[in-house]
Amino acid sequence: MADTEPRLSPYQRALRQKLLAAPVVPAPEPWQRIAYAPVGGLLGIGFASHPATGHDVVMVVSGDGHGLFDGVTGEKIARDRDPDPEDGTPDAVPDLSCPGLGPVAGSRVRIAGLFGGGLHTTTGDGWALDVVVPAWPHERVLLSDGGGFQHSGPHGERWWHIFHCDYSEFRAAGFSPSGRTLAVATSSDLSLWTRGTDRIRAGS
Repeated sequence: MADTEPRLSPYQRALRQKLLAAPVVPAPEPWQRIAYAPVGGLLGIGFASHPATGHDVVMVVSGDGHGLFDGVTGEKIARDRDPDPEDGTPDAVPDLSCPGLGPVAGSRVRIAGLFGGGLHTTTGDGWALDVVVPAWPHERVLLSDGGGFQHSGPHGERWWHIFHCDYSEFRAAGFSPSGRTLAVATSSDLSLWTRGTDRIRAGS
């Protein structure tokens, strides 16, 4: 039987090698990593806004219940170990949402992860996020700045490999709607970066 797998072009091979060679590095200023939280059986995450502080909050849905993290401090601010089974996972409703908890109780939060959905991949002032898989099944999360072709130029100048999912299953990655928080979720943990409430560039 003939091999029907399409061959990579020289350009595609060079790009793949470029991605494979890029080490994980810290996100550039003004981004600061604020949390790495183990969450066993993580299913998905979603963003909301704290009604009192205006901070982004990150809702986590897992096999052990629901949790809520502050998007500026990284602290866990609410926990529900026994959510209503009808709302325990987002696949129970068409919009993939779960009921909020803690300061966002009474609202619903859309969840991206194992059951589908998605998060913002760009911000209003030019940051972008890509999830690439040059060596399946290990996803790499790339952060870039300034628009245009985000993998142009040397690694560490316009684009940064900030997360390598080589130990758990990838669930979701993206920005909050405000553009102030960046989250990456796997089946075993949540990582958060922030640029705070006063770090947004003019024009966002």
